[in-house]
Amino acid sequence: MWTQIIGKIRLALAPWTNHSWHVTLYVTARGLTTSPIPYGRRVFEIRFDFIDHTLRILTADGKLKSIALEPRSVADFYRIVMATMQDLGLQVNINTTPNEVADAIPFEKDEAHRAYDPAATNQFWRVLVQTDRVFKQFRSRFCGKCSPVHFFWGSFDLAVTRFSGRAAPPHPGGIPHLPDAVTREAYSQEVSSLGFWPGNEAMPEPIFYSYAYPEPPGFSSAEIQPAAASYNPQLKEFVLPYEAVRTAADPDEVLLQFAQSAYDAAASLGKWDREALTEHKPDLRLPAGNP
Repeated sequence: MWTQIIGKIRLALAPWTNHSWHVTLYVTARGLTTSPIPYGRRVFEIRFDFIDHTLRILTADGKLKSIALEPRSVADFYRIVMATMQDLGLQVNINTTPNEVADAIPFEKDEAHRAYDPAATNQFWRVLVQTDRVFKQFRSRFCGKCSPVHFFWGSFDLAVTRFSGRAAPPHPGGIPHLPDAVTREAYSQEVSSLGFWPGNEAMPEPIFYSYAYPEPPGFSSAEIQPAAASYNPQLKEFVLPYEAVRTAADPDEVLLQFAQSAYDAAASLGKWDREALTEHKPDLRLPAGNP
């Protein structure tokens, strides 16, 4: 809920970017950040620090306010953040109903959820740091339209998405507390998406996932590496348990195998222009004998 509050501040002020890329957070060496947000001619940024367990609001004109990340209700956190924003001369109104969750309680009324476990939060962030690193390596192989590696605070996953360059059929929508128009714009083009998700009650284990929209015929029966990967018909995506990666002799290679084989299936079965979308990197090595 705290990341939703901060994400919605970015949503309210940042220019709309295709597929809702203007609302996400980004992994940093200490936590998560909004990146710089415009406020008229001013600029500010909000950073979660999961080492010191502090939320920092920084402005380009040199102001800084800090809020301790500690057990407190969602309503209390919301009030403190909004008051701190006003102290910095940053007035913003957000939709206070959480997105993509069932039984959503408006932030200002949520006194029920008040847990904050610093050790668990730090552990989760460290998973994001390593995942972000490998996802960026995978992203570098592609030269077509591709999203950043970014954290969606509604679904609570880290993802990177490749695009074929072709339009997709309208998405059916139906995501809780998310306007169908937003979902349809997000999936208005053919995609192959890779992500990490910590799970929920329905999927009580962390997973890496990969899906295609629209899903091409034969995708669900494609052979995906490694052997621990499987197709989940409920999620309509290939999943790889986080434990299978964490305990592997070479976690990076196992995750890249999964990412590449799932993309290969989506792009080949979907008849993407594979050659045109493959990045051919220049050789920047100095000639032999050239210091």
